[in-house]
Amino acid sequence: MQAPKSPAEWCAHLLRFDTSNFGDGESRGETALADEIARTLRDAGYRPEMFARDPHRASAVVRVPGRNRELPGILVHGHLDVVPAEPEQWTVPPFEGRIEDGYVYGRGAVDMKDTVAMMLVTLLDWAERGATPERDVVFLFVADEEDRGDWGAAWLVENHPEIFAGLGASIGESGGSATPLVAADGSRVMLYPIAVAERGTLHMRLRAEGPSGHGSRPTPDSAVTKLLGAAFRINSYEWPLTLTDTVREYLTVTNAALGYEVDLESDAGVERAIDRMGEAGDVARVTVRCSATTTVLNAGYKVNVIPGAAEAEVDVRCLPGTYDSTIATMERLIGPEVGWTLIDPGEPTDFSASSPWFARMREALLKHDPCGIVVPYCMGGGTDSKAFARLGMECFGFTPSTADPDGRRGSGMHGVDERVPVVSVNGGQPILSDFLLHV
Repeated sequence: MQAPKSPAEWCAHLLRFDTSNFGDGESRGETALADEIARTLRDAGYRPEMFARDPHRASAVVRVPGRNRELPGILVHGHLDVVPAEPEQWTVPPFEGRIEDGYVYGRGAVDMKDTVAMMLVTLLDWAERGATPERDVVFLFVADEEDRGDWGAAWLVENHPEIFAGLGASIGESGGSATPLVAADGSRVMLYPIAVAERGTLHMRLRAEGPSGHGSRPTPDSAVTKLLGAAFRINSYEWPLTLTDTVREYLTVTNAALGYEVDLESDAGVERAIDRMGEAGDVARVTVRCSATTTVLNAGYKVNVIPGAAEAEVDVRCLPGTYDSTIATMERLIGPEVGWTLIDPGEPTDFSASSPWFARMREALLKHDPCGIVVPYCMGGGTDSKAFARLGMECFGFTPSTADPDGRRGSGMHGVDERVPVVSVNGGQPILSDFLLHV
C-alpha cells in the first residue's frame, strides 16, 4: 500500500487501528498505534519516547526544541483511543478507514484521529523542511482519554511530570473548527469557536439498601424504591440558568455577528439567543446550566426476590464556579436514604480569552480567513485538559479545521457512520502548523 501523504490519508490510515476503549481499564490497540506513530517519527529523524502504565496502553511523546527555549513551551495532545462501535449499525465498516464522497469514514474520524493525523503530518512536514518552532512544542499521542485517563493523561501527569517541564499552555480537542452560520440578513458568517473552559465532571455512584424478601410482598422501604426515587428526582430536576463570563461572551459576540441584539437577563432571552445561533447554539444549550443524568442502574438477580441493595451511576456536569454548589444540590436530590460517592471527579477548567495564547490562536485563524469570527466558548463535555491544568498550564480546545465548500460537516461522534470532510482535515493542518511554529 502506498504510504499516506495528506492529513486525510493519514487519518484513514490511523482509523484502521481498532483502538476501542471499553472503560474500566479494558481497551485494545492503543500500543499498536503508538508504535506506528513512533516508528514513523523515528524514520523522519525524531526521537519519540513511549510511556505506558500497562504494555497494551502506551502513549507516544516527542519534544521539538524551539529557537527560544527560555519561553514557556506548549503541549499539543491528541488521544489515540476511541469509543466502541457497533458495526451492524454502520453503512461502512467502522475500522476500514474509507475515503469516499469527500469524507473520511471511521470510528474516531472526528474524535479525534483527524487531529492526530494533523499533528503527525505537521511533524513530518517540519522534518522535511527543517522548520523550527519559536518555542518548545511537545506532541503527545495519548491513551485512555475516552475513560478517566488512568492509563493516559492522568497517569502521565502523576508519574511523569518531567514530560511537561517548562510548558505554559496546552491545546487539544475541540475548537477552531469552521462553523458556517446564516445571519439575519441571509448572509453567511463563518464562526471559529475556541474552547477556553469546560464543564467539570462529577460522576457519582449511588447505593441504596433495604430489606430483601419475596417479590410477592413488596415493601415501601426497599432498596429499589429508594434508588428509583433518587433517580427520578435527579432526572426531573430543572437546573437554574447560570451564565459564566465565557458563555455570556459566546452568546453575545455570536449573536452580534449574526445581526441580533441579545437579552440575557431572562431564561426566554437566553433561549432566543441560542435558537438564533443555529449549529453554534447546540453547545451553548448545554453550557448555560449544570446537568445530571442517571445512566447506569444495577439491582436484583431473580424476578421473585426483592434485592437488598441497588446501585446507580449518574453523569453530573458542573459549570465553572459551581463545583461546591452542584455537589450540595445533588446531595439534596439524592436524599438521606441513599449513599453516594464521587467517581474520579474533575473540576471545571476556566481560562481567559484575554490570554496571549488565545490571541495567537485567533491570529492563526484570521490569517486563513480574515472575515472569520473567533469567539471563546465553554465545552459541554470534558477532555484531558483537566489533567494538564493540574500542572499549571493554560488549557484550550484548539484543533482547527476548515469549511467544506460543498457543505459537508463532520458528524457521528460517538455514534453511527462517524466521518470528517477530507477538505476540513487537509485545510486544518496548515493552520495548526502555522500556530505551533509561531506562537
